[in-house]
Amino acid sequence: MNRRNLIKAAAALGAVGGLGVAAPLMAAGKIKPKANSALIVVDVQNCFVDGGTLPVKGGADVVPVINAMAPAFENIVVTQDWHTEGHASFASTYGGKKPFETTKLSYGSQVLWPDHCVQGTDDAALHSGLKLPTAQLIIRKGFHKSVDSYSAFEEADRKTTTGLAGYLKARGIKTVFVTGLATDFCVAWTAMDARKLGFEVYVIEDATRAIDLNGSLAAAWKQMQAQGVKRIQSADIAV
Repeated sequence: MNRRNLIKAAAALGAVGGLGVAAPLMAAGKIKPKANSALIVVDVQNCFVDGGTLPVKGGADVVPVINAMAPAFENIVVTQDWHTEGHASFASTYGGKKPFETTKLSYGSQVLWPDHCVQGTDDAALHSGLKLPTAQLIIRKGFHKSVDSYSAFEEADRKTTTGLAGYLKARGIKTVFVTGLATDFCVAWTAMDARKLGFEVYVIEDATRAIDLNGSLAAAWKQMQAQGVKRIQSADIAV
């Protein structure tokens, strides 16, 4: 068989899964986001990185990871913590309370945080390094003074919705890939609520960072995986 015929034969075999010459270049096991998939970028804001009011260790490290994956997605949603001054989740709102203590609110136990992501401040701005030109929507959450909001879908009272579910369903989105800050709070709540709403959900681990308050990271992964959230890495995404 001459060289030309050998190449033709190899290509024919590749087309039916043989030698792989005509097969796609995507590595085995890679996930290619479809038109009905969305990337959710949770709270990558100045307040949650070094120099912010509630820094997550290594928080800024998620920015280049998210930027590198973004071209793989036709649909991108960004969330932004957007608190009032004197918010119910701020320790400073209560005399004698310190950050990371808890208090009881009408909807249950609430972790108290340092003042952070106050509306209109540079602290609340999205990280300047994010490069997401195709992002179509910013969901602001936590702007009701008496209710905290971790999830991109539903506030902490578990009654007040953000409207994101309706938006995604109207767009025909079936699968969401969640990234951002922090893994054990806003990312986890977003992922679990997405599962509850019927979406297929992936959390891209190396595109998140955690606070890990009293073992909260391990607990969050356990809860997410129990609810069917899939744990992957950015290298698993075909860009």
